[in-house]
Amino acid sequence: MKPAPFAYHAPDQLDEVLALLGDQDHEVRLLAGGQSLVPMMNFRLAAPEVLVDLRRVESLRQLRHSGDGTLAIGAGVRQSALLREPVVTDGWPLLSEGARHIGHPQVRSRGTVCGSLAHHDPTAELPALAVALDARMVLASASGTRERSADEFFVSYYTVALEPGEMLLEVRFPRCPAAAGWSFKEVARRRGDFALVGVAALVEAGDDGTVSRARLVFCGVAERPFRALDAEQAVVSGASFEEAGRLVSEAVRPMGSIHASAEYRRECAGELAARALSEAWERATGG
Repeated sequence: MKPAPFAYHAPDQLDEVLALLGDQDHEVRLLAGGQSLVPMMNFRLAAPEVLVDLRRVESLRQLRHSGDGTLAIGAGVRQSALLREPVVTDGWPLLSEGARHIGHPQVRSRGTVCGSLAHHDPTAELPALAVALDARMVLASASGTRERSADEFFVSYYTVALEPGEMLLEVRFPRCPAAAGWSFKEVARRRGDFALVGVAALVEAGDDGTVSRARLVFCGVAERPFRALDAEQAVVSGASFEEAGRLVSEAVRPMGSIHASAEYRRECAGELAARALSEAWERATGG
């Protein structure tokens, strides 16, 4: 199929983008990588009247590592940069490891980090990674910028906390604790398919050799990234990773589909949690 007619703009300045985005008389959509929007337009699931291409805005293609250790990823940065840039692979290994599960190389070479976050498919890896890593979302409009935490940003299926006229300008990842171990586990029908269930895990070891902090965030089991708070607290209190997995299976309430039943997703989430916690602990303790 072909998309419905639309007006096309390709500005080279952010101010022009924001001015176009503020048009209240027409439906305006931003085009970054187009890996989600273009198929939706072709099937007429989306029919914007105005399409604003971000690819010529050089300032949006910046990936910066600031003095306080924050990693800032602009709206035009490709997902492949998460695997290619040493500052990411060295300083944010969970982000880099999770990115390996996004589609195929051809998808990652076109799709953008912020585009995936703003689209918010609840089976996608990047929203779960953003919540696991306490990312901050910078939202911009013609009237200025504001920040929201990743946990506040993701609302429901394909819905985020963007107001009319706003765009996700960049995502900021705070410094990852040097002593933290990490793991990302995912089950999909085939390599590169959307996740049936995925989990991002962070574990820190205390001086006494026990878990001092744990983080477990899932994709594919809820309408937004699901943080397993009870399982996290149980691990810090001394529970085994297997027990934490059982708590996850009891807590999640996934929907079934033609690809996997709700029961399968629940059991899968618990098993992945135990495996991810175990691997993260090994990395945190060096053994």
